[in-house]
Amino acid sequence: MLVAALAAGCGGGSGDAAPPTTTIRQLRQFRIVFPEGFTRAQMALRVEAVAKIAQKESNRKVKVSRETYLAATAKPRVVAGFGARKLPLEGFLFPDTYDFDRKSTSAQLMGEQLAEFASKWSSLDLSYARSKNLTPYDVLTIASMVEGEAQVPKERPLVAAVIYNRLHSHMSLGIDATLRYGLHIPPTQSLTQSELHNPTPYNTRLHDGLPPTPIDNPGLASLEAAAHPARVDYLYFVRKPDHKHRPRSRP
Repeated sequence: MLVAALAAGCGGGSGDAAPPTTTIRQLRQFRIVFPEGFTRAQMALRVEAVAKIAQKESNRKVKVSRETYLAATAKPRVVAGFGARKLPLEGFLFPDTYDFDRKSTSAQLMGEQLAEFASKWSSLDLSYARSKNLTPYDVLTIASMVEGEAQVPKERPLVAAVIYNRLHSHMSLGIDATLRYGLHIPPTQSLTQSELHNPTPYNTRLHDGLPPTPIDNPGLASLEAAAHPARVDYLYFVRKPDHKHRPRSRP
């Protein structure tokens, strides 16, 4: 798109010549969509795919790439509102739609994601979570588990409630999405018995409490569910053939 901008310092007389113009060529914009629940690794693959399309369509090299995105998001950092400890960025890379051009860098893309996360996070009321002795990072981790487990929107507060209730009862969470994350197993692949007994810290069948980090990057609905779970006493949920969860108070 071409934009004409009037040069500064022009005279105003009626006999003056028309002011000169400066033509500014704006770089073509491309769009990248990160779905809710994508991991950092999945986002890097999406960056790679969109970068190839952008490079082909513009016939120019673009700066964003899978490698530079992984490098930009690899280093833990202190996140405002989450204490003084440096944290890995899994969970903080907000899933949304972002625009970039061939000169945009992966560091800039990451910065936009972190800024969008901060904006969405600031809208949450964490008073209920605090009353249950949960930290902001706990809530974010729960949100990532809700995102990984819930199949339909109405399930999110119920899945969050089961997690809260099992934590309160000092029960193992038994959420397979955490194990899949720890062992890099896609949801389309069945878990074997040896995998179910793998001692990874992300195996919430074996280890009580929350996994060490979020397991994906949750959207706003899952963040809200983690901050405001359903007020029910369910301790279990089962997945029916339609892949939807049915919460229960007992096995």
